[in-house]
Amino acid sequence: MNKILIVILIVLGLALIAYNVTLVDFEDPFQGNSIIALIGIVASLCAIALLLIYTTSKKIQKKIEQD
Repeated sequence: MNKILIVILIVLGLALIAYNVTLVDFEDPFQGNSIIALIGIVASLCAIALLLIYTTSKKIQKKIEQD
């Protein structure tokens, strides 16, 4: 994957997190639409973590191929 695409996907994930935080009702976070927003936040965090793991693995692969 291209570095620019990965950065765009990470930014989109952060934007989704920011949007979903606005939907959470902090008085009762596990009822109604708040639980859906929390699931969206966790899913976005997982996607960002996977993208960061992918970039790290690509860096390691390049380093191994150079040696």
